[in-house]
Amino acid sequence: MSEQDTFKAPSMLDAAIPLLALVTMLTAAVAFFGDSSSSGPNQIALLLAMGVAIVIGLKNGAKWPSIEEAIIKGISLSMGAILILLAVGALIGTWLLSGTVPTMIYYGLKILDPSWFYAAACVICGIVAMSIGSSWTTAATIGVAMLGIAEGLELSAAITAGAVISGAYFGDKLSPLSETTNLAPAVAGSELFEHIRYMLWTTVPSITTALVLFLILGFTETNTSSATAIGTLNQQLEQQFNISVINLVPLVVLLVLAIRKMPAFPAVALGALVGGLWAAMFQQELIAKLAAEGFSGGVAILTVVWSALFDGVAIETGNAKLNDLLSGGGMSNMLNTVWLIMCALSFGAVLEYLGILKKLVDSILAAAKSTGSLIASTVATCIGTNSLTADQYIAIVMPGRMYKEEYQRRGLHPVVLSRTLEDSATITSPLMPWNTCGAYMYGVLGLASFEYLAYCFFNIINPILAVIYGFIGYNIKQLANNAVGDKANA
Repeated sequence: MSEQDTFKAPSMLDAAIPLLALVTMLTAAVAFFGDSSSSGPNQIALLLAMGVAIVIGLKNGAKWPSIEEAIIKGISLSMGAILILLAVGALIGTWLLSGTVPTMIYYGLKILDPSWFYAAACVICGIVAMSIGSSWTTAATIGVAMLGIAEGLELSAAITAGAVISGAYFGDKLSPLSETTNLAPAVAGSELFEHIRYMLWTTVPSITTALVLFLILGFTETNTSSATAIGTLNQQLEQQFNISVINLVPLVVLLVLAIRKMPAFPAVALGALVGGLWAAMFQQELIAKLAAEGFSGGVAILTVVWSALFDGVAIETGNAKLNDLLSGGGMSNMLNTVWLIMCALSFGAVLEYLGILKKLVDSILAAAKSTGSLIASTVATCIGTNSLTADQYIAIVMPGRMYKEEYQRRGLHPVVLSRTLEDSATITSPLMPWNTCGAYMYGVLGLASFEYLAYCFFNIINPILAVIYGFIGYNIKQLANNAVGDKANA
């Protein structure tokens, strides 16, 4: 008998106490610290709630060495995300220095009109994410540029972030190159392309509704920007950088590597190095300004590019808003996000090891009598797992394993489960500030999730639509030997 079999299963009260503790402390963190809650207060709340769960586990007979091993395993699951985050920090730093991001902003200000900017940002991010299969890479590249363009057009950063995330997760969700799009059918037992086709029934109406809402916001929002202000901003960009389409080569390189299915970490790392090389070749005047006193020539280029990789860049233009726009990046600027991810996954690992998550899911499953309530329960479980374990992969795998047998027992086709997993687990992950995806978006876009949450229309509408379909019985595919009540099999 394994050690996990020897300690007592948690009661419902045992399972509820750590969750109540976490919710209380996270609420207090936002109330007391506001925008700074993700810079330490949330991490402490997660660790304290983990401590509460550990005390309950020890009470039930669990042993500390096994709990510690579970924590270490939970942290190890985040190492891939942490490496990507550090590489993204380096990429942002060198792409600012090389003029790649400023060039995207420069041309974006010339092309994009404020009235349809939000919708355009959503569509562009969707196309890129579908092409490369990565919402993270899309947000770190196109998303960062879109926020810069929004700043130049004097548009809302929060709505822009919502549009970027909506588009990025739409494209990621439908891309056969996406890890989550492959993971969900693998867990549920469905076929990849059948899974993608079946998702269109919930995904297309959701993104269409989101685009309409972004268009409405774009046409109704009070906008004080003018052609003069945009011209001034572009002139200031030209004063700091050598603006040219050749500066977009690092972006093209990264997109090609992603399309060719190179893993995210080496692809982003190579993109960062190409950005550093491009800065050395085409932004030597800027590098000379940023170099430390006494450094010149090759030494200046080396030290400034090196610094951009680990600490980002800080460019002084005389315009405070433009300074913020052109400064940032570097691996060091991602360390707070890494801290948040490690704390969140540690908490989730303890809950999973002690059986707290299973206790909650079993109680939900017992109440799911109809197909609609089963799908609603799956959505709720995925969102809850996203919140508690802070990882979208766990939020796909664990509910998928737990509900798979029940979907089969009720004669539901595996694509119903795989679609529901994606409609909930995949796209709600960036809405929670302590989730790896929410923390990542905060680190890359510079906005906390509670700032952009209300504008992630696609991410909010899609799980609601999935639940509605379940209750009205629309497009709920049955197994071939149990095809009843199916209004629109796909």
